[in-house]
Amino acid sequence: MTNDEKIKELVKQRYGEIALLDKETAGCSCGTGCCSTEVYTMMSEDYSQLDGYNPDADLNLGCGLPTQFAKIKKGDVVIDLGSGAGNDCFVARAETGETGKVIGIDFTPAMIEKARTNAEKRGFNNVEFRQGDIENMPVNENVADVIVSNCVLNLVPNKPAVFSEIYRVLKVGGHFSISDIVIVGELPNKLQEAAEMYAGCVAGASQKNDYLLFIEQAGFKNITLQKETQILIPDDILKKYLTEKEIETYKANPSIIRSITVYAEKKGCCCSSDCC
Repeated sequence: MTNDEKIKELVKQRYGEIALLDKETAGCSCGTGCCSTEVYTMMSEDYSQLDGYNPDADLNLGCGLPTQFAKIKKGDVVIDLGSGAGNDCFVARAETGETGKVIGIDFTPAMIEKARTNAEKRGFNNVEFRQGDIENMPVNENVADVIVSNCVLNLVPNKPAVFSEIYRVLKVGGHFSISDIVIVGELPNKLQEAAEMYAGCVAGASQKNDYLLFIEQAGFKNITLQKETQILIPDDILKKYLTEKEIETYKANPSIIRSITVYAEKKGCCCSSDCC
């Protein structure tokens, strides 16, 4: 088994366990595999005021509000990458309406089952959940008007492959809004090497400049940072991995870990150009 395969199995196992938990217990996942009193709000943001929000589908696993920034219109086809229990899909459905369609893709069977149950309870016939790897999406090309994702790409080993897939699946003129964790500077080695920190959205994060470069190299235009927030790891988590001196050094640069929401468009040919 390759290292990438090991990482995927780790993520599938951990998030399969989370799918079986209630919201309060599940919320301690994105940051560690244990429960810290501060982890619930370490990365997640408040969805409760957004149309379409349903608490049953909110496991506190995100690091932003991508659907709020995604410019979804009535009738759009929206795809959510790493859809979990369906939270962003249901918010997207409120934006795209009955004439639109929402497709959630998730790697974990237990999450797909939970999301489908949540959709069926509410009679959402235009919300569909598909199990699959977002490095190789179970979706045809040129399908989506909008793609959203919330704190998921940091869990994927091959991020350039995901952005290439996003480009393939978007219609010409389509766009994405993605919230994710990135790094600016050096993350301590002990945090980078911790399996729990990988499953908790930190150790698998890319350098911010590399992340934006992956988007550009995939062919996207009008790349825009819609939001950027500093993420602080609580002391009770840091103490699991670092000595007091290492914690002091780490805290000297508290803005290493950041949540970003980034927007970009798949541009087509201009009719005045030679490519048409």
